[in-house]
Amino acid sequence: MSLAVCFHNFELWKGQPISDTYGGKALLDCHGEPLFAELAILRLIQTQGWQGVWIDTYSKRFRQFLPPHACDLPQHAQRFLDRANGGQKWRSGCPDVLAWSEGQYLFVEVKRKRRDKILKSQRRWLDEAIHAGIPAECFLVFEWETAPLSAI
Repeated sequence: MSLAVCFHNFELWKGQPISDTYGGKALLDCHGEPLFAELAILRLIQTQGWQGVWIDTYSKRFRQFLPPHACDLPQHAQRFLDRANGGQKWRSGCPDVLAWSEGQYLFVEVKRKRRDKILKSQRRWLDEAIHAGIPAECFLVFEWETAPLSAI
């Protein structure tokens, strides 16, 4: 199966450092806001009228802002995620971002170009979500990298 893929260049954050970098995650500059890649990509999706969350499986929280902020999913989005997760709340391989707009849903797997790859657990999660009836159009791989602004 082939999935939609998109790409974006970000500039690294050069402002005040943050205290919790989640073990050294890159901090990106997204329109003057310091964000991890998952949240920066969520911001880009939000500019297109979608709502969403970072599915932070590391700390088992949904996020729209940097930690420690956490949020809940609306019931409709939670039902969609539960269906894709086979009824489990937190499941290995689940994509990084869940977005929704006007009854449509999008799972986004965030990958840093030339550094990350799709893992076996992610392939297994995708296969099981497809078998649960989630259409292939609901999945996107979003590659990113950093580049100086002059190169973007």
